[in-house]
Amino acid sequence: MADHKLNHSLIGAHPFVFTSTDKTLLGKPTGWYLLEAAYPYYVYQIDFASPKGPNPPVDKSSMDYFKQDAGFLEDPVVKEKLANAKKLSEVNASDYDAIFYDSDSIRLATEFFRGGKVTAAVCHGSAAPGVNIYKGRRATGVSNVEEENFKTTNDVPFLVETRIKELGGQYSCSGPGEACVVVDGNVMTGQNPASGKGLAEEIDKVLSASV
Repeated sequence: MADHKLNHSLIGAHPFVFTSTDKTLLGKPTGWYLLEAAYPYYVYQIDFASPKGPNPPVDKSSMDYFKQDAGFLEDPVVKEKLANAKKLSEVNASDYDAIFYDSDSIRLATEFFRGGKVTAAVCHGSAAPGVNIYKGRRATGVSNVEEENFKTTNDVPFLVETRIKELGGQYSCSGPGEACVVVDGNVMTGQNPASGKGLAEEIDKVLSASV
């Protein structure tokens, strides 16, 4: 991955939570999205975790869409981290200052939010929190239009944009495929894979200021 440097300015690492789901409701192959993990990894130090632990499944289609970032998967440190990803049941919120997840992380998201720590999500990850962190807050996530464009509206349990609005959140977004990052207190959200880098940089700003 060109022109990216790992930021070691922060003390300790932060958990990045991958999905362990490898199939959609209609049985199509799925998994974590390459760009959503690669950008945060090269902005600050992160530990990998997933509901089931080691080797969370990658969405193969993301490797086709973002071939320029495929080198992320060849990084020896990344390989080791993926192979040794922690189970969420093994992660303690008290050990970290922020959490960044792309899908399933209900218990940890709740603990981080209630503890006043940075709680960040990108794309479908905005659907993960167990406690309602959106009521009265500004937020984003994959838009209904993007779901329609990818013909996935019947392949997911619910639409993220609709869910955030139902929970009382003030949803906003950019055009399909365009980056959009929304920060409201300790809740930080990104609309889609293109938003991963900007979201990671916003997290880095907050955590760097607190060191």
